[in-house]
This record gives sequence, structure tokens and C-alpha cells, in this order.
Amino acid sequence: MSTYTQFLYQLVFGSKDHIPFLSLQNKEILFAYIAGILKKKSCHSYIVGGAVNHIHIITHIHPTACPAYLIKDVKEATHALILRERSLFCNFSGWQVGYSGFTYHISSKNALNRYVQNQEEHHKRIAFKDELISLLNENNVDYKEEYLFI
Repeated sequence: MSTYTQFLYQLVFGSKDHIPFLSLQNKEILFAYIAGILKKKSCHSYIVGGAVNHIHIITHIHPTACPAYLIKDVKEATHALILRERSLFCNFSGWQVGYSGFTYHISSKNALNRYVQNQEEHHKRIAFKDELISLLNENNVDYKEEYLFI
């Protein structure tokens, strides 16, 4: 039998120490680069976005891909890109340790895409930490607040 899956993920990770580094000048470059990495890993990215200090990825993950290794590869490759393009990403000091990942039914895809598209506006009202805590709670993920941003 062939393998048929539908794993819709929201993957979220931020910059080390929450330092703002995304701007109008660099974010589309980084988002497109991440989408390219996902494509090379046989994952379909529906949208890559974020706000000044963090990234959201809505993606279908290939059945052979492990989310932890996928994020590791994305972080390593984007870190290398950012070092090459230092003038565009002058405030970047690295990625935080870890990531958050949430699974959704495919019917949530459009709502998730809108959520990611509206990140800049969303973060005029809510801090990344509060957003992450809300996502963790909505998805019934156990966590210890003191370990959220190490």
C-alpha cells in the first residue's frame, strides 16, 4: 500500500532573547528562503510569516520528515543565510533553543494562513510570549513558563 497522510502543522520559533530582527527590508527574503528549505524536504509550506522576533510556518510535513529535525535544518540554513546577508539582518543574534509545534485538521488551513498573514497587526496588541502561551493553552500543551524562552 502507498502512504497517504495529511499532517498540517503550525511551527513557531523565535530569535534568541526575543531580539527584533525582522523588518520590511528582510522578512520576505527570509520567508521565501524558509519555504524553499521546506520544499527541498518534500514539505508543502502554505505560508511562512511572523513578526519582528519570531517565525510561524504553516506546512504539510512529508511522512518521512520529523518536525524536530525539520526545524533544526531550517534554523541552521537560515542562520547561515543571515550570516551571509549580515547587512540585512544586523540585529540577529541567533535562534532560541527549541520550537513549538501544533497539529491541525486541514479544514483549519485558511484560518491559520490568515492568522500568519496578520502577524504584524496581531503583535500591535499582544506580545510574542502571550501569543505563545495562548497557542500552548489552546492546544492543551503542558509547559513550564520559566522554560518557554531559553
